[in-house]
Order: sequence, then C-alpha cells, then structure tokens
Amino acid sequence: MYNRLLRPRTAADIDAQVEKVLRGLGHPEPPLDLHSVRELLRLDRQFYSSTETSWLREKVSRLRIAGIQIFDRPALLVEAVRKFDLKALYLPDRRRILLDSELPLKKHRWNEAHEIAHSIIPWHGELMLGDDVHTPTPECHEQIEAEANFAAGRLLFLGERFVETARNLRPGLAAVRNLHPHFGNTLTTTLWRYVEQVFPDRPMVGIISQHPHPRFRKPDFDPENPCRYCIGSPAFQHQFGQVDTKTLWRIIRGYCGAQRGGALGDTEALLVDLNGAEHRFHFETFYNRYEALSLGLHLGPRADLANVG
Repeated sequence: MYNRLLRPRTAADIDAQVEKVLRGLGHPEPPLDLHSVRELLRLDRQFYSSTETSWLREKVSRLRIAGIQIFDRPALLVEAVRKFDLKALYLPDRRRILLDSELPLKKHRWNEAHEIAHSIIPWHGELMLGDDVHTPTPECHEQIEAEANFAAGRLLFLGERFVETARNLRPGLAAVRNLHPHFGNTLTTTLWRYVEQVFPDRPMVGIISQHPHPRFRKPDFDPENPCRYCIGSPAFQHQFGQVDTKTLWRIIRGYCGAQRGGALGDTEALLVDLNGAEHRFHFETFYNRYEALSLGLHLGPRADLANVG
C-alpha cells in the first residue's frame, strides 16, 4: 500500500495553518527549532516511558486514543500506550505533547512535529477531546494521521523552502542526502517529503526496507510484505498505482550488493502503467546501516514503444 495523498483543498487548508506558524517565527532558516515552535504555540512538552508507565498515571481529563474513552481514568491511558504501541501523544485540553523517552533521539523530532501538527489543524481538536459524536472510525483515524504527517512534513521542511531548494539539485538520492542535514531531519523523512512534494507531476517512488541482500535479512523479514513503506508521488500513484510492492522489491533485490553501508547499486527497470504500457525507471539504493532507502525515477516510455506510430 502506498502513502495516502490528501485532497488539494485539504492540503491547502493545512498549508495555511503551517504558514501561520512559519510567519509567526519570521520565516526561519533551516533547520527548524521546535522549541521556538512550542513557545509560539504555547505548547508544553514532556516525556514518558513506555516501559515504566508510572508517570502516565497522572490524571487526564478527557482523551480518546484510537477509540478508547478516558474519563479521569489514567489506567486506560497506560493501557492504550501499551496496546497501540503509541510513541507520542497530544493532550489538547492541556496543550501538552508527550514523547516516549524510550525512542531513539533521532525519532523524537518527527514525533514531536507530528503532535504539533495535530495541535494546529483546527478540526483535529474535537476528534481528540473524547466527544462520542466525533469518535473516529479506522478510516477517519488513518485520514487524520495522514493529515498530521503532511503538516509535520511541511513544518519541518519549512513549506515551499524545501521544494525550491530541492528543485535546484539534480533529481536522485544524492539530492536527498544533501537535503537531509541542511533541514536537520532524518534521511527517511527527507526521502518521504522529496517523493511526495518536490516533483508531483513526475512519476517517482520511494521505498524504505531492510537491507535487500539476503545476508543481512532479519528474522522478522516478511516476504509477503517486504517493504516497510512505499511512497509514491501523485503522478506515480495516478499512473502506476497498481504496481505491487513485491514487484518493486524484486527490482531492488536484483541489483543491490552486500555492502554494509552506503550506496548498494542502481539499475534501469521497466514498470507497466495502468494502460499496459511499459516505462523506464532508474532505481538506486542507499543503506544508512538502519534502513535501505531506494528511489525510482521515471525516465520515459520504453523506447521501442515510444517510437511506434
């Protein structure tokens, strides 16, 4: 399954909220200082431990997490954290963000931005305050999470600043690697935003996975679901949305070497669009010693087909 894309109207409404924040900060230079964001929005941030949950037993007024209602019953909050493996929370009635201290520090930044995003999207507040009328269905829950992810990405990458900077670089993983330290975000989140936002009219697909070489395969590898995430640009999902993750994995696995880090290889491969026409893509993969990041860029229709007629 590919990333969920927002309707243009929804994306524009969220962009307007993000722009208010960036304008309030004076359109800062990258990387974005989240402490300044919290001060501007008057948000509190605290940490909890998902393995030592005594702190979470502080009384919470009203909160709904994935359909669980909490009325002054902190034990339910602890249960929700454990059951749903929650790594961050936003308590709208207290304007408080809670982050799991057990997470690696590099993941705190994205999770904090995600919860900030919930706080600035106006219609998310009522969905998180525990009103039975607004109980989110699974489909609704996925939608609001996609909206928060979009807002977090636009915030951390300073809106159009990231897009403009990226378009001045040659398309490819080298651009992603250059952009990642400049904006102060992880390679994974940088690849995600790059595919979703930089070239919306160019078919492009990003894949996050384990190391593709069998030598490095972990015990939890699932051959039925070999890719952790597949991110398709709007044009890719419109034209190649039927391409399954196993097809992409076979391509990546076919060219990747057994290097322990860095570039693992590249190739040119064919993908079939919704009309049955073959198209050329350039695939390349980089391993950061935690995850393999692959990028497929559309090159054009297959030459022998493009010349027909």
